[in-house]
Amino acid sequence: MSFETDLEEAAREELERACTLGWNELSRHTPWGDSFEGFTPAGREVSFDRSYLWEGEPGGDIRVEVTVYEPRAYEEGVTLNRTIVRQTPA
Repeated sequence: MSFETDLEEAAREELERACTLGWNELSRHTPWGDSFEGFTPAGREVSFDRSYLWEGEPGGDIRVEVTVYEPRAYEEGVTLNRTIVRQTPA
């Protein structure tokens, strides 16, 4: 597995975990972020940055961002994001 593919897979897995909570749960903690150490699917030691940010105005959609990188090479890391759309009552 290539370096970039390995980082992308780790970022994709973490993004899935980061999006398991719905908008209602996440809105109570947005904006928020954390960083932690972990391993990629190929066993590389990496850092994970996870952020929950308002896409625009506070109270609107939430952008979830995950960056995975080797601690010595942030610029070579991979960042993925997804938007959790605010659910409005019908």
